[in-house]
This record gives sequence, C-alpha cells and structure tokens, in this order.
Amino acid sequence: MSPITHLSEETLISLLQKRDRRAFNYLYDSYSGALYGVVIRIVLHKNYADEVIQNVFVKIWNNIEQFDEQKGRVYTWMLNIARNAAIDYIKSKGVKNEQKNQSLPDVVNRSESSNYAVTEPQEKTDLIGLQDVINKLKPEWRKLIDLAYYQGYTQKEIAEELDLPIGTVKTRVRAALLQLKVVLNEYQ
Repeated sequence: MSPITHLSEETLISLLQKRDRRAFNYLYDSYSGALYGVVIRIVLHKNYADEVIQNVFVKIWNNIEQFDEQKGRVYTWMLNIARNAAIDYIKSKGVKNEQKNQSLPDVVNRSESSNYAVTEPQEKTDLIGLQDVINKLKPEWRKLIDLAYYQGYTQKEIAEELDLPIGTVKTRVRAALLQLKVVLNEYQ
C-alpha cells in the first residue's frame, strides 16, 4: 500500500469513517506536530505530552463519526480534542500527585526540558501558519487564545488571571474565535 500524499478534508473524513488506515497515517503525519505543540504547552513535559497525543489520536479514530463539518473544520475539532485531553490529563489525580511528589532537582530539570521540548512543536505548528493567523488578532485576543488553547486555562482561570469578569472573558474569547474564523477563511 502506497502512502497518501494529499487529501481534501472531505475525502480524509470519508476515508477515516471507512476506517482506512492509510488515511489515518496521513492524518497523523499531517497534524501530529501541530496538535503536539498544543498539548506540550499545556502539560509541559515531553513524556506526558507523548502519552496525551497518543490518546488524542485514539479518540479521533474512535470518534470520527461525531465530526460535523457543519460546525467547523476537522483541524478545529481535533484541536479541541487535543486541548481537552491535555487539560484532563494535567488535572487528573495521578498527575497532580506525581507533580507534588517531585523533588526540587526534578522540577528544575522538568522546566529546562519542557523549554527544549516546546521548540520543535512550535516550529511544526508554525509550518501550517498558525502563528501568522494568531498574530492578526488584537493583542488582547491573542492573550486570550494563548491562555485558553496553548496554556490550557479555563475561562474561569482566565478571568482570575486577567482580573476580568467571567462574562467579559466569554464574550472576548467568542469574538477572538470569530475573528480567527475570518482570518482562516482568508487563507483558503
């Protein structure tokens, strides 16, 4: 079986729903770097990120029938799966306990290794032009997108971090996402 070199989003979804393994390989090759970049910014540790990204692709494979093209693009759908999986992972009891039980040298080493590990996924994420798209947003909207989608903050945590009412955060995040949609449409 020869590898697939290019697929439209519609064809990719159709093949994935038919359980075509070549389509899954194409999906992984095309999107794993970008999704990994999102995951590692939230979990901050390569070993955790590797585990989460594996779970993300299993969820995508097992739940592809739930994708609704009327609600958005497949990348956005997968991005939300990755973000939510990363947040769930770091909030899990086992991870919290493990982080509490680390000795100081392990914490220092983790910080150093996480800075190193983030470099490659950011470069992979930027290959699809995501940073260019985000840079077209207002600075305050970029901050919200960064906190919500790259650092894994909930809207409540963003409100606390930025000292804003939760309603304001919700409105601004929605406005930022709508603007992102406009900018992404310009790229098509």
